[in-house]
Amino acid sequence: MDRRTALAGLMGSRRQHTIKTALLPPPEDLSPYTGPWGQAHAAHLLRRATFGPSKEQIVQATEQGLDATITQLFEELPLPEPPVYYDTEEGDDPLAALGESWIDAPLPEEVDTINNRRRSIRAWTVQQMLQEGISIRETLSLFWHNHFAINQVVDDPRYWYRYITTIRGHAWGNFRQLVKDITIDPCMLRFLNGNQNEAGSPNENYARELLELYTVGKGPSAGPGDYTTFTEQDVQEMARILTGWRDSGYKTRDPEELLETYFDPERHDTNAKQLSDRFGSAIVGDQGEEEYSHLIDIVFEQDVVAEHICRKLYRWLVYYKIDEETEMNVIAPLAQQLIDNDYEIAPVVQTLLRSSHFFSFLNQGPMIKHPFQYVLSPVRQSATTLPEEWQEQYKVCHELFRAVANMDMEYFHIPEVAGWKAYYQQPLYHRNWINAITLHQRSGFIRRILVNGYEIDEETETRFRLDLLGYIATLEDPLEVNGMIAEIVGLLLPQPLSEAQLLALKELLIPGLPDFEWTLEYGNHLADPEDAELREAIEGKLQDFFIGLFNMAEFHLS
Repeated sequence: MDRRTALAGLMGSRRQHTIKTALLPPPEDLSPYTGPWGQAHAAHLLRRATFGPSKEQIVQATEQGLDATITQLFEELPLPEPPVYYDTEEGDDPLAALGESWIDAPLPEEVDTINNRRRSIRAWTVQQMLQEGISIRETLSLFWHNHFAINQVVDDPRYWYRYITTIRGHAWGNFRQLVKDITIDPCMLRFLNGNQNEAGSPNENYARELLELYTVGKGPSAGPGDYTTFTEQDVQEMARILTGWRDSGYKTRDPEELLETYFDPERHDTNAKQLSDRFGSAIVGDQGEEEYSHLIDIVFEQDVVAEHICRKLYRWLVYYKIDEETEMNVIAPLAQQLIDNDYEIAPVVQTLLRSSHFFSFLNQGPMIKHPFQYVLSPVRQSATTLPEEWQEQYKVCHELFRAVANMDMEYFHIPEVAGWKAYYQQPLYHRNWINAITLHQRSGFIRRILVNGYEIDEETETRFRLDLLGYIATLEDPLEVNGMIAEIVGLLLPQPLSEAQLLALKELLIPGLPDFEWTLEYGNHLADPEDAELREAIEGKLQDFFIGLFNMAEFHLS
């Protein structure tokens, strides 16, 4: 059963009054969306473009409309301040004091601080996701991180910072330039052995992934060593073209050794390289340190580059399934737009997010949230703020990072060079995120973030958990239990619930009690918010309610 059959059947039992509309086939083209614009549409856009929108953000997007929201999502932002040293678990860092950045500092001789730097950049990464506002930059940065996957084979957080800053700076910029910059990025050079690639002994690792994963993609076999879009000859010759690049500063303790990429002409193959007919039988002569750039220009002359990356963007932002109709009416015109715009990403993503296809009813809610969405969306959607003190912020963000990693999605440590399986492995795709282990981790996280929380300060016994009382206070009428539940469901879930599900949720909040009991009890709390016993009783009911809501199958969807 595919998503359309499943959702149409599901919604047929829930919204009889709209079933005829629901069963209409979705527009399979990129015509601009001109239908009604309401909370559900704004929430759908922001769920896909961010890591979970708050009510305030949904209201803002609803009021300002689609075009203004798209503009805001793509507003240029300054790069974030770099991560700082915040954790002295392994001792002080004499080269980066508390609150100071370590990105330009070598490792100190006196103490091993690399674990602290790892924790710093991991916490800082989550901090950017939580505090991004209405911006698509962090979502696209994660997309490119998956596209140009690295892992802890490169075990130097300064390299990770340099790499992710390159990606973040190009989040919706020029794809061709991003490929050029990543090709000679020190982290990528080291990860795929480009720093070992030299004349007379070429290393083919990066050349192969440049073609198979990053640009043209691997087509069906057309013969021995011929993958339709490239050949083994191209891999071999491109490896020769890419010879001579080196990195320095890896895990260095020498303050004079800079973290940098450089070109060593003595290690570069200066002989002519002959590409296959897949690249016009181009002959590449010696161009020194500009030769890699010329090679990428040749690769980008192939239209399949645009098609390949548009499919990956579609699977990230819309849905994993690309049938013939979608290929013809969505992917092909997006690819042509990418070519016409000289490989600028922003116009293409904006066209997709503005399209009737994107806002099709059947494209709202069929994707399983990836772990970052699942962990961060409760925090963002409940508008729970991080602690004011910066070290405590880092501590909380690192705990959230660990929760995500336990669900098989670890930033800076992608297990496969092709990225996370959810975005390439047929036939499961995003269903790879859910298994017996990760589902247990998800439910455990929900109870932790709602009930026990994460320790911030041992002495004061301060803990970070969702601010449920603060959240329901933002709702239209939290005194009226049915309206409150309906509003929460509309804000937090991508599809409406059945009457039976709504009743089951209410039963978690006021088990076996009439509706007025909630009005009375919550009203008493509002009248006397300093009554700790009453506050705890209300919080306990809300915890039971949200544990049930966040563990529903619908909350796992985006």
